[in-house]
Amino acid sequence: MGASVIALHDIENLAKTLEHAAPEEIIRVAVEQIPNLTLACSFGAEDMVLVDMLMKINPNASVFYLDTDVLFQETYDLRDRAIERYGLRHLTQVRPELTLEEQAAAHGDELWKRDPNACCSIRKVQPLTNILKQYDGWITGIRRDQAPTRANAQVFEWDAKFELVKVNPLALWTSEQVWSYIRDYDVPYNPLHDQGYPSIGCLHCTRPVKPGEDPRSGRWAGFEKTECGLHK
Repeated sequence: MGASVIALHDIENLAKTLEHAAPEEIIRVAVEQIPNLTLACSFGAEDMVLVDMLMKINPNASVFYLDTDVLFQETYDLRDRAIERYGLRHLTQVRPELTLEEQAAAHGDELWKRDPNACCSIRKVQPLTNILKQYDGWITGIRRDQAPTRANAQVFEWDAKFELVKVNPLALWTSEQVWSYIRDYDVPYNPLHDQGYPSIGCLHCTRPVKPGEDPRSGRWAGFEKTECGLHK
């Protein structure tokens, strides 16, 4: 959209005021302050918690997911379970401009093995850029303790990369709090989480994590890469 529906100093004030608020309260304020708002759902544990919270607050809320065409079957199955559970009347599937075959023709087979940054750009970052142009704010499931790159995430912030308000209701939550909520409210989740996958991305670029390893070390193993580029 290019211009914030909330003044920058008001975004900063919301970040300070709601720093320790419950995620549900942060979401309520976001829904009130940003009518043209969407939730980015990867169907990971955090995002399923946010779907559960958001649907209780606004069953007509916009939700989208990036379908790279190489998600795990378990992720697609969870999508279907989430639709059955929550309705998700305004769930948008966002796909890359290039099919896998077109990408292979243009960049060679299995680009993710040679240049995962280029693959993520084509299959995730560009589609995200396109969909976010339609909104004034987006909700994400990032938490500060997930990675050093996320340590400074605010519950409300201006996303300079995509030029809209970014809301991170779970920024201060721990993994234990996420899983407590899932158990307490019987939130559907990806069974791969029970098989050593704390963070689930694309089929070819995600592996199980061994005990004691960094939770995001299973993403792009063998590369100095821990983010797909969606979060600066």
